[in-house]
Amino acid sequence: MKLWGGRFKKDVNLLVNDFNSSINIDSRMYKEDIIGSLAHVKMLGKQNIIPSDDSLKISHGLKEILSRIENGVIKIDETAEDLHSFIEGTLTYYIGDEGKKLHTGRSRNDQVTLDTKLYLKEALKNVAHDVLSLQSVILEKSKEHTGTIMPGYTHMQKAQPITFSHHILAYAEMFKRDIGRILDCYKRLDEMPLGSGALATSTYPIDREFVAKELGFSKITLNSIDSVSDRDYAIESLSTLSMIMMHLSRFSEEVILWCTGEFNFVELDDEYSTGSSIMPQKKNPDVAELVRGKTGRVYGDLMTLLTVMKGLPLAYNKDMQEDKEALFDGLDTSSLSLKTFTGMVQTMKIKKDVMRKAAAGGFTNATDVADYLVKKGTAFRNAHEIVGEIVLHCIKVNKSIEELSLDELKSFSPIFTEDIYKAIDLLTCVEERKVIGGPSSSSVTIQIASLEKFIIVSKESLSCLK
Repeated sequence: MKLWGGRFKKDVNLLVNDFNSSINIDSRMYKEDIIGSLAHVKMLGKQNIIPSDDSLKISHGLKEILSRIENGVIKIDETAEDLHSFIEGTLTYYIGDEGKKLHTGRSRNDQVTLDTKLYLKEALKNVAHDVLSLQSVILEKSKEHTGTIMPGYTHMQKAQPITFSHHILAYAEMFKRDIGRILDCYKRLDEMPLGSGALATSTYPIDREFVAKELGFSKITLNSIDSVSDRDYAIESLSTLSMIMMHLSRFSEEVILWCTGEFNFVELDDEYSTGSSIMPQKKNPDVAELVRGKTGRVYGDLMTLLTVMKGLPLAYNKDMQEDKEALFDGLDTSSLSLKTFTGMVQTMKIKKDVMRKAAAGGFTNATDVADYLVKKGTAFRNAHEIVGEIVLHCIKVNKSIEELSLDELKSFSPIFTEDIYKAIDLLTCVEERKVIGGPSSSSVTIQIASLEKFIIVSKESLSCLK
C-alpha cells in the first residue's frame, strides 16, 4: 500500500521502488511507530477531528497489530515502501476503512521524526547504562589496585611511578564526561515534533501538547519547518557515540600494548582472546583490536550524516532517509563494543610484580630526586640539570639512581644525605603525591569515592528520564 498515488498514472519502476524503500532499515521502529500512532489517534478522538468510536477502533487495531508483531503472528513485509505504510495498510486490512483515518493531521515527515526520536531516547538510555556498567568494573578494579605500582608514560616513554588504580581512573573521568554528553543530548532530543505536518502544521485543531504528554516528551518543537528538517539530534547522538568509542579505543590500545611480551602487564581471559591458525603459541587481544577498529566505523556513521545534511535546503528532503542506517549502526556498534569491552576488563588479570618491576626501570623517580634537591634549597632549574647529569652517569655505568652509592650521589651535589634513598623509593614517590588528582592512596581514595557517587547519581538521573 502506498500512502500516495492519486496523482500518478504509472506504477513506480521496480528498481526505483527498491531504491526508495526504507523498511529494511526502519522496521526496528515498529513499536515506536505504533505508540506514536496510538497517541495521535487518541488526540484525534479527543479533539473530535474523527469520531470517538473510530478513534477507539483504530487504537484497538493498533494494539492488536503490536501484539501480533511481537508474538510473531505478523511478519513485517520488507517489500512495503516503508514501515508507516505497512502499519497503516495492515491496520486497514484488519479493521476496515476506519484505518484510513489514522493519518489525519500528520505527514510521514513528522511521523518519521517522532519515531526516530522515540527510539533514540530509549537507545541513548541503554548506551548510558552500558557506560555505567563499564564504570562499575573500573570502580572495582581501582579498589583492588590502589597499591599496584606501575610506570606512568608520556610520549610512550616511562615518566613517573603511578598506580594501576590511578591509571584506569583516568578512563573513568572520560566516561563520566560521556555520560554528561548523553544526558545533554537527551535534553535537546526531548522535543515532540508530531503536528508539524509536512512542513506547515495542519488546519485541524490538533493538540500537540496532549500528544507530547502522552508520549513522555518534556516539550513540543516550536517551528514546524525545523521540526521535519532537523537531524541535529541524530548527529549529536553519533558525535557522543564517537567520543565514547574514541575513549574505548584509547583504552584498547593500552590493553593491546600491555598484552605484548614487551610489556606483559596483563593477561586476558581465554573467553576474550583468540589464537592463531598457524602459530600455536599466540593469544591475541582481538576484542581490544576490534573495538579499536570499530571506532572508525562509528566515526564514518557520523561523517555520513554530517555530509548528508550539509547542503540540504529547508524543509524535508529524501536525502534524510539516509539518517537511520548510520544512526542505528552507530548505536549497535557502540553498545556491542561497550558490553564486550566491559567483560574483557572485568576478567583481565593484572600482573602486579611485572608492573612494579617496570616502574623501577627507566628512571621514573628522577623527578623525585630533583624535588628532593629543591626541598633542600637548590633552585629547581639547577636541580633539573644535576639530575640530568646523574641519569647520564647511570646510563654509562648501567645502574639505576637508587643503586648509586651516597658518595657517587654527593659527587653531583653535596646536599645528598642518606634520606635520599627513602625519598626515591617507588612507594614514597607515589604516596608523597598527595595533591588531589594524584596517584597517592589518599588521592585515589577521593577519586574512587567520587566515581562511586557518580554512578549512583547517574543511575538515578537515568531512571527519571521518560
